[in-house]
Amino acid sequence: MKRIVVLGAGESGAGAAVLAKKEGFDVFVSDMSAIKEHYKKMLDERGIEWEEKQHTPDKILNADEVIKSPGIPDNAPMVQQLIAQGTPIISEIEFASRYTDSKMICITGSNGKTTTTSLIYHIFKEAGYDAGLAGNIGHSLALQVAEEPHEYYIIELSSFQLDNMYDFRANIAILLNITPDHLDRYDNCMQNYVDSKMRIIQNQTADDSFIYWKDDPIIKRELEKYDIKAVQYPFSELKEVGSIGYIEEGRYTLEQPTPFNMEQEELSLTGKHNIYNSLAAGLAANISGIKKENIRQSLSNFPGVEHRLEKVCKVGGVQYINDSKATNVDACWYALESMTTPTILIIGGKDKGNDYEPIKELVKTKCKALVFLGADNAKLHKNFDGMGVTICDTHSMKDCVKACYELAEPGDTVLLSPCCASFDLFKNMEDRGEQFKELVRNL
Repeated sequence: MKRIVVLGAGESGAGAAVLAKKEGFDVFVSDMSAIKEHYKKMLDERGIEWEEKQHTPDKILNADEVIKSPGIPDNAPMVQQLIAQGTPIISEIEFASRYTDSKMICITGSNGKTTTTSLIYHIFKEAGYDAGLAGNIGHSLALQVAEEPHEYYIIELSSFQLDNMYDFRANIAILLNITPDHLDRYDNCMQNYVDSKMRIIQNQTADDSFIYWKDDPIIKRELEKYDIKAVQYPFSELKEVGSIGYIEEGRYTLEQPTPFNMEQEELSLTGKHNIYNSLAAGLAANISGIKKENIRQSLSNFPGVEHRLEKVCKVGGVQYINDSKATNVDACWYALESMTTPTILIIGGKDKGNDYEPIKELVKTKCKALVFLGADNAKLHKNFDGMGVTICDTHSMKDCVKACYELAEPGDTVLLSPCCASFDLFKNMEDRGEQFKELVRNL
């Protein structure tokens, strides 16, 4: 009996273990952190051995194959030992794909992944399709394949997940954009990160589809290196030669595979970045044969994504917006670009090798104040001090919201769009957003 070891027992790892057990493997799960009770119960009920707060070498290094959770870096000591002895290491998504023939619609990019994935899932469900939501959001793909199979899977893929995918094939691959992100995981080398994102198209055939943003300079450059076999569906903000999806004279337009259009003002998502997300989602739905009336209705009634430009409430005439998912500079750029009132920007957290230069002009023109929120704000001071914008330094969400409340005047917007990861002060991006919303609602 082949032995599968799963490193990490979160949603991804626990799901992979359940599928491996179902398929007859000898399974062992190991996590250096404490395992949540929900996942312990899931493993216990299925007779799967596990350990927490340690990695026992004798129980791990004898694996025939290892399924690694995406949050574990390759430089982790146990992973390094496995690499040194030549043990194959794969992702949960790679493993799950071996046991299903369902259609895979896969979305990656530095920004917009969650919104686009959620919108596609919304369209499919509204149209009555049997679809599961997986990857970075939703439930584990492996767990769904094992116990709740679907005809279609809508999968958000991070670069970390793509790194350990080898034979997996996306029936529809969507590449939204590539801008600097997670460079700390890629030896601070942009090309390493770019190569990871481009893995979305590996193994695609002439029967598959590739949707991408035509105007992204990095994507444009990288595509020249690849022999792409899939049918290509490029989109752009405005009509250009070669674009299949675009906005023309205020109309949202898809040329192929079935001509489709609707008024741009009918789209539920607003802002330039959401035009791209809506075009990509519409193309995926159109390729999948979803009826025009279903696409039109879903693009009009999609409620949006939590922690992504989420309007929290107005307090004293001031609009508070939670954009905690903006964990890189490019995401913050799009958020600032969409602001139409004087803005107090909350920025900071765990820096991932950020270059803040791209947002400085928008900070000058859109922001009346910056509120730094991080354990260490030294790099932010170095970049933004002396720009003529009021700056306030805070190290907790409570102090941050208090500072914003004191700085804001009726008609202003307070925007949490941090540019950074959350792990210096918060459990995760969601925790940061939830704390912000709770404190704002209690003002």
